[in-house]
This record gives sequence, C-alpha cells and structure tokens, in this order.
Amino acid sequence: MKLPLSKYVWFDGKYILAEKAQIPITTHALHYGTSIFEGIRAYWNGKNLHVFRLEEHVKRFRKSGQFYNISLNFTDEQITNAVMGICKKNNIKKSCYIRPFYFVGDYGINLHVTEKSPTNVAIFTFPFGDLFNKNGITTAIVSWRKFSDNSTPTQAKMGGNYLNSIIATQEAKRVGVDEAILLDQNGNVSEAPGENIFIIKEGQLITPSLSSSALEGITRDAVLKIGKDLDMDVIERNFKRSELIMSDEIFLTGTAAEITPVISMDSKKIGNGKPGDITKKMMQEYSDIVMNKNIDYAHWLTEVY
Repeated sequence: MKLPLSKYVWFDGKYILAEKAQIPITTHALHYGTSIFEGIRAYWNGKNLHVFRLEEHVKRFRKSGQFYNISLNFTDEQITNAVMGICKKNNIKKSCYIRPFYFVGDYGINLHVTEKSPTNVAIFTFPFGDLFNKNGITTAIVSWRKFSDNSTPTQAKMGGNYLNSIIATQEAKRVGVDEAILLDQNGNVSEAPGENIFIIKEGQLITPSLSSSALEGITRDAVLKIGKDLDMDVIERNFKRSELIMSDEIFLTGTAAEITPVISMDSKKIGNGKPGDITKKMMQEYSDIVMNKNIDYAHWLTEVY
C-alpha cells in the first residue's frame, strides 16, 4: 500500500524532499532489522494540530535503541522539535500519523553493533484516519506465540521484532478475521500484532500484565489512567484464552488503532456482537481528550501551531 507521504521529510537533521531520502543497499537495518521506530498521532480539531503524548513517545524512542546499544545521535529536544517541524514544514492541517525512526546505517554485514555504529534518523508524516472499523472487528487466537524476553527485549520497538506481528497477521487473514491475538510462551493472552488488548468482566477493566510479553503501550497507559479517573476497577494481570472468550467486552488499543471494539473472538460473538457500553465510553473519552475537549488531559497534548 503506497502511503500519501508528506512532501518533505526530516532526515539526519535536515528537511528534504521525500524522494531525496535515500540509503545504500549496505544499510545494516535492511539486512538485520536493526531499526527503531515510533508511531505518533496528531489530531486536527479545526483550530490547531495537537500531537498526542509526544514526550512519552520520544522517551520510548530513545529507550528502545538502548536495549541494543544503538545510538540516537540527537537530543530529545531535537527529536521533539523535528516532529513538530515536519508538521509545520508540510503545513499539515488534518489529523495525521507521524513516523520517526532511526537505524544502523552503512555498516555492512557486521553483527557487532555498538554505540559507535553509524545511524541515521528520519521522520515522515501522512494523513491518517481510522485503522479499523470503529463499529467493531473480528479476531482469532493464532498459532504463533508472542516472543518472550528470554529471546529478545519485548519492550523495544524494533523493526525486527515485528516479523512476529507480520506472520501472526498473515494467519489471521487466512482464517478470515480482521486481527490476530497472540498468546505468550506460557499460554497467557499477550496482545494483538500492533495493539494491546483489554477485556471487561463484571465491570472490571482488565489488561495483560507486562510479564505476558505485552508491549507497555502509550495508549494502553492512557486507558489505564482514564479508567482509574472514572473510578473503574482497573487490573493488570495474566489470563488465559478461555477468560478472553467469556469476557463481556473486548477492545484493542494502540496509536494507530486508538480504541477499537472487538465484537467476535474465535467465531464467538462477544457480548451482543456490538461495541459494549464501557468500550463506547472509553472511545468517547479518548476522542474528547485527543481533540482537546477535556481540560483535565490537556497536558497530554502538544500544540503544533
């Protein structure tokens, strides 16, 4: 799928035309997946463009590379300014997705990556709406398991890690559902290929703990905080697929997915087969927050203009 990419991208500290951002075939990340990325949303509310939880995204951006001793040779302030700047440079005045990433560059086939290995940094953006149908999606548990911290760091947003997500997605599409759900190595529910998962059970808001190999998602964290502020019983714990199937409501969370209702799991209808009341409440709360309609969460937004 070809992206409606912004005219200008930020590449190693400069704004250049997208077609000028080129790399050699000996780029290490092309061979070994040594790339780090973030997905960031910015929302246009008719008055201004607001970047959602920019500070948290930039912090995780750097931390992911540190797991592998891959250097981000720009300060957090420079990356923050570049994210804002790429929106301004392209005069973005509609809701958009922003992709910052850095990677080991022209380093040949050497597997000994160190802090001194050459890296490049790039940021681009494009208009973006709903990733999934907000009326609800179908899901299924796939046979592939989420990798564990025993093999590679689960909290690093590395390009190579997402091969696990790709093969899980391929299986989900083959069986005719919208999205996959992965179990961890112990058979606990972990997450979807690019989203965290929440269930509602007897009024409790429950999500897998990080020990299930789930990513510590920024949208996941937002939902946990929103739930607590709504005086909900918010729980992080491990649970099996049987509890998932028998839950009252299910929804997925992620930067791209935002809050997406799940209406079917393994061909079994969840609830009445429509988004549940708590899920709809969360969706509305989230929408109000990102559109700067809830002053209590204004600190999560960064104005571009």
